[in-house]
Amino acid sequence: MLLNIVIFIIGLIVLSWSADRFVYGASALAKNIGISPMMIGLTIVAMGSSAPEIVVSAMASINGNMNTAVGNALGSNITNIALVLGITALVKPLIVSSTTLKRELPALLVISLIAIAFMFDGELKSYEGVILLGLFIFVLAMMAWLSLQVDKEDPLIAETADEIPKGVSNTAALIWIGLGLIVLPLSAHFLVNSAVEIARYMGLSDLVIGLTIIAFGTSLPELAASIAGVLKGEDDLALGNIIGSNIFNLLAVLGLPGLIAPGLLDPDVHNRDMYVMLGLTLLLFLFSFDLIGKRKISRTNGAILLACFVGYQFWLFG
Repeated sequence: MLLNIVIFIIGLIVLSWSADRFVYGASALAKNIGISPMMIGLTIVAMGSSAPEIVVSAMASINGNMNTAVGNALGSNITNIALVLGITALVKPLIVSSTTLKRELPALLVISLIAIAFMFDGELKSYEGVILLGLFIFVLAMMAWLSLQVDKEDPLIAETADEIPKGVSNTAALIWIGLGLIVLPLSAHFLVNSAVEIARYMGLSDLVIGLTIIAFGTSLPELAASIAGVLKGEDDLALGNIIGSNIFNLLAVLGLPGLIAPGLLDPDVHNRDMYVMLGLTLLLFLFSFDLIGKRKISRTNGAILLACFVGYQFWLFG
């Protein structure tokens, strides 16, 4: 048991590090070949924030732990909104002013409803996985297109440009990309296997281990990035990382088990967890969306989200 805990922690650290290095290399290479910082931020960086969840989902599905992968997708979204955004808003309230985010928020809500519709019958089918992954590619293309249409005064442009690596050679960027592609699946393999062993020892289901330990672990980079972002005044970027990550979780992370290991879902998915995720997404929409002017996610909003997270943990283990 102790060995599996050590392997899980090391696997999580290496997974987060390799995902960060992959995004670093890919962003630097994209900048060097002339891709705009906004396009890099909305596609490569946004997808990179979900890289740990995507790779873990693929490994869990290949190993036959489909409900662990589904739990990772839903649990990461719940954790991103309730824990990550909750703590971030408590540290410093977020001002939401980017028009780009106001396009992405309704998209997240629509995608959440599509995902729930697919899980509503208690089964994730292969064609549903194909549809979700197809939508993932479509959303990436749309984000790339939006990056070309964005208002030059949008604060997200400056915030994104500040985060793109500078002065990195193509050779160094390619090395980081290659290293990330090798280390990401290896660390995910050890992380998933150790998590499954820990779950069995503790008497937890595959779903719960995905909803809790794995979801929390893979969301730690978002927590660190969001807090660092708001402390630097990059409120839109911090919120954008969470929204983008949640969109990709529902499309890629949830789509992979449908494609690789379709089958019956744990009954708790459609009796409890998908509704918790939808409820928190609606709260995020309510706190963030304003047709006119700026909207602030206050410390009170953050406290409500964090209370929801704590309540959900009691529900899971109560």
